Order: sequence, then C-alpha cells, then structure tokens
Amino acid sequence: MLENILFGTYTKKTSQGIYAGVLDTTEKTLTNTGLVAKTANPTYLALSAKNRLYSVAKADDEGGVAAWQLNAAQTSATPLNMVVAPGTPPAYVAVDEARQLVYSANYHTGAATVLKIEADGGLTLADEHIHTGNGPRPEQDGSHIHYTDLTPDKRLVAIDLGSDTVYVYNVSDAGKLSRQSQLELAAGFGPRHLVFAPDGKHAFLAGELSSQVATLTYDAATGTLAQTHTIATVPTDYTDHNGAAAIRLSRDGHYLYVSNRGYNSLAVFKVNDDASLTLIQQISTEGDFPRDFDLDPTEAFVVVVNQNTNNATLYDRDLTTGQLTLRQKDITVPEGVSVLFTK
Repeated sequence: MLENILFGTYTKKTSQGIYAGVLDTTEKTLTNTGLVAKTANPTYLALSAKNRLYSVAKADDEGGVAAWQLNAAQTSATPLNMVVAPGTPPAYVAVDEARQLVYSANYHTGAATVLKIEADGGLTLADEHIHTGNGPRPEQDGSHIHYTDLTPDKRLVAIDLGSDTVYVYNVSDAGKLSRQSQLELAAGFGPRHLVFAPDGKHAFLAGELSSQVATLTYDAATGTLAQTHTIATVPTDYTDHNGAAAIRLSRDGHYLYVSNRGYNSLAVFKVNDDASLTLIQQISTEGDFPRDFDLDPTEAFVVVVNQNTNNATLYDRDLTTGQLTLRQKDITVPEGVSVLFTK
C-alpha cells in the first residue's frame, strides 16, 4: 500500500516549499517524490476533506495562512488565496471541518486567529484574539501562542508558551471566539502542543521549555482543564539544551510519543490506567532538531523530520508494545518542520 505524505519546511537555505513523499508499507520504504508547491516558509500544514491544503504563509514582510487546491495525486498544488498581515507567519494551522474554519497560532504576536473557508476553498478573516503575558525563562518575554486546535467537543484550545497558560474558547458557527476557561501551569513549563486521549477526558501536554509532559483532565461540562501528572522527556542526567516539540498518541490511547530537539530522540511512553505515563524507550532520530513526526494511518510506521540535518527517518512501530525500530534514515527533506499523512 502506498501512503502519501506532505512535508512542511522552512525555506531559509535550500528548501523551496512544500514537498511530497510516499511511504510504501509493503516494501517498508519512504521516498521524497519532489516539490508540490514553491512557497516561502510553509512550516505547518493542514488538509481539508475536499483536498484543500492550508499552510503557514510568508509574503515579503507579512505572514498568515495560504489556501491551496491539491490535485488528485497530491503531487501539485494550485494557489487559491492567502490571508496575511504585517509581521511574522504563524506556527500552527488546523482545520475545523464541521464549521468550515481554519485556526492559526502566531508565536510572535500572541494571536489566535480564525479564518472562514469560503465556497471556493479560499480564506477570509473571521476573528482574532491577541494574548498577553510572560514567564521566567528568556524565551517567555511575551505571549507566544504555539497551538490552536479542537477539543473532542469542538471547543478551541490555544496554548501560550510565553505565559505558561492553556486557554479554552467556545467557537460560534461564524468563527467568533469567547473564552471559556484557562489553565495556569508551573512557571517555566513552556507549553507547546497538546493531544487528547480517545476517552475525551484526558489530554497530554508537551512542555517545550521544561522538557516535560503533563497529563491533564478535561471536563466537557465546564470546558476546563486540570493537571494531574508530570514526567520528563529526557534523562535526568542530560544537561545540554533541549526543547520538547511534537506530541502524538496512538489511536488506542496506549502509547504516547514526544520528539526532543537537542537530545534528538523520540521518547516513547506507556499510558497507565490513571493516564500517568511510564517511559519505555528513547530512540535516536538519526538527525538534528526533530521538530515534528507522525504515525502513519496503519500505525505500523513513524516518520520524523530533522530540520537541521535535512533528513527524514522511518521507523517500524510494534503495534503491541508501542516501541520503535529504525527502518530507514537519511531520506532527503530540506529544512523539514512538519509531517502530514494525507492518505
């Protein structure tokens, strides 16, 4: 079986934009099949059910989100439009199929932005909330929204690395936000990305600056999050710089994965009955600065991209134990930032 992948990248050096890859699950090989769209700094990607791709966008001194129509083979993309504003591009993009909205998180401006998907797939601005706050670490000089995506009951979570805060918003059908709750984390935790468990009652939050994962509970009746457990993503004797980055959970909810940039590993955790975590594996990403990774649709494979060494790495994943085994490395992906399996 052939599975399509799209890679988001920076374009500061050799990359030209969005690239495609193919994972052959029979041969167990990953191939970069070439450039899909030439565009500046499409670091994060999201795909709609209508095969429309939404990417982080940079245009001169402006940043925002671009809309593209992929061809059937997902090997090329036709631009639809982009919504940009003065300043730097966002760091995260997500699609809300039910409301036909796109959300973006701007690390530099502290903005959580809502865009409406129009009939032709293009975007228009629906709402935007600018956050404020700071924390004790040098990276926390102001609000840094790093993630905007949905809860199981379709509220919006906005994660502020700068102020150690996780916000929960209600979202109207028109895309208007109203704040429901907020969770204050330990100073310096530096929250980055979140993933919800299949039960909808628990979530796992990666702390970039603290190199930790926090287990959270979610109460849908009140739209509130609470913290219950915390565990490190790197060994206690590791003292060099590290930043926890992407976080993924197997569909059965039994195994959690976090990438470490600096320690350059994927940390594998078993999810216990009380949703606490036990570390069961640390495996090298075979490159430097693994910003993102994902499990393929069969969950028998994992693909990670290493930004600083311009390579992707493929692992076999044991469906019973959750552990990873290196399958292939040194697949060329220039300045790789994000991994999106599309089918």
